[in-house]
Amino acid sequence: MGRGQTGNAPSPAIYAGDLYCEYYIAEAPVPQRGLRHFVPGILLCGTAALAAAFLAGQYAFPVMVLGLLIGLALSFAGQEETVAPGLDLAATRLAQVGIALLGLQVSAAQVTALGWGALAGLLVVMAGTIVVALLTARLVGESRAFGLLAGGATAICGASAAVALYGAMGRNKVDKARFTLTLVGVAVASAIAMTLYPSFAGAIGLTDTQAGFLIGASVHDAAQAIGGGFAFSDEAGANATVTKLARVAMLGPLVALTAIWLADKRDATAADARGRRLPMPWFVAAFLLLAIANSALDIPAQIADHALDLSKALLLLAVVAIAMRSRPQMLLEAGWRTLAPVAAASLTAFALATAATVLLVGQ
Repeated sequence: MGRGQTGNAPSPAIYAGDLYCEYYIAEAPVPQRGLRHFVPGILLCGTAALAAAFLAGQYAFPVMVLGLLIGLALSFAGQEETVAPGLDLAATRLAQVGIALLGLQVSAAQVTALGWGALAGLLVVMAGTIVVALLTARLVGESRAFGLLAGGATAICGASAAVALYGAMGRNKVDKARFTLTLVGVAVASAIAMTLYPSFAGAIGLTDTQAGFLIGASVHDAAQAIGGGFAFSDEAGANATVTKLARVAMLGPLVALTAIWLADKRDATAADARGRRLPMPWFVAAFLLLAIANSALDIPAQIADHALDLSKALLLLAVVAIAMRSRPQMLLEAGWRTLAPVAAASLTAFALATAATVLLVGQ
């Protein structure tokens, strides 16, 4: 008897959505969940996220790192069936909305404001970072999907890019343990970079413009890149902001290319049979549309600021939820190999950004 049939009378196939917006034929009907099923998980990760935000404000520590640590500490609670639906919702749908809202932070004017020389240097930095991460992942026996996750997170905007790439890769490309360790790696590397790079820029005598480019082109997290720039000078902070936002603008194209590159033949065949899958994830399309709107229209700064605050909150919820759904023993099993691509990509980003700064910026 074939799947989806009872006796001689065929019954309609039952389809269910997985966590990556794909569809598959389910063995049994998937129960419809009302809003109340999501409330316990959302309340749990929301409380943890508020605790992380409070501690970050008190101790000037990166909020994403604290959210990750608190989520891991509560991973025992994340395995309970009552909170699982809400945590999965925060880790997927809410994260996707947060990624889409980042489109209001970038525009074509910000990208072209760098100048063609600096923009070319920035593209070289990002491309080189991703290539080195891919090569390192292969060297240590990890998959190309994991190498792209580590390289993309390092090259674009840290945890935000990691969440976006993870959502676009599809099922079973990268496990939660490796994703969680990637978040740890980019958060630690970004915190170290924010502390050291401004001092390095001053030690080698960079101008404000050059220092802003170096910091904006090599620090992973957007807030830390901007903070590091302003730690050097106000002019450097402004230039680091523009440089970093130019990197963020590459998020949409990179995620779209990732979804295409990592799609295997089985995914393509199933998509053709269904005729339902978009050529790129919906949140990437939304990101690009908002970026185009921000370029073409005079959107009030207050709206963009509120969108950024909401995006940060949703991404923090996602990081906490993913950490809570991870299992600590899986993190230990992943081992040092998981951190090698992030470390190699971070060093490459710094080296290439330094070279591009000296050769192409402020001349």
